[in-house]
Amino acid sequence: MLAACTALISVAALIGAGIPVYVRPQVDPLRPADAILVLGGQGVDRYLYGLELARQGYAPHVLFSNPYGDNTDIDEIREPCHAPHQGFTLECFAPNPPTTLGEGRELRRAASERGWRTVIVVTMRPHLSRARYILERCFAGDLVMKPSKGELPAGYWVWSYVYQTAGYVRAFVDRGC
Repeated sequence: MLAACTALISVAALIGAGIPVYVRPQVDPLRPADAILVLGGQGVDRYLYGLELARQGYAPHVLFSNPYGDNTDIDEIREPCHAPHQGFTLECFAPNPPTTLGEGRELRRAASERGWRTVIVVTMRPHLSRARYILERCFAGDLVMKPSKGELPAGYWVWSYVYQTAGYVRAFVDRGC
């Protein structure tokens, strides 16, 4: 009985500790930037939102991370990457490694080549805090962190807690960019 109560209290504490990190992370107010970086991963809402921000004039450049590679069958990634855009440029890349760290390295490279100082980063809400932690190690400029607009199903929140926590552990161990 004591073990069950201890386990239940531990799980509740972990869930509570994750709320400010995964459920209610720091979200920055939108402002004009040099570029928009859309981080890769499940769900297409982030890609659509990144394009929407570019069409609204928040940045003249958009980077789509496509960890699935050139042969992706996800239309919302593939089609914009092969279509012309008016008012902004879109560059699609496959991060190496296919993780947030690889995306940070590509951001560092692109920002260094182009003199970017401010970048809007779009990803899903549970990934915002960890993405900020990793990208700040790679990019010395200002990051404007924005969550994609789509709603996440309850089961995905459970998965996100586990996945993002494991990602934090990995990021703490591998401190480089």
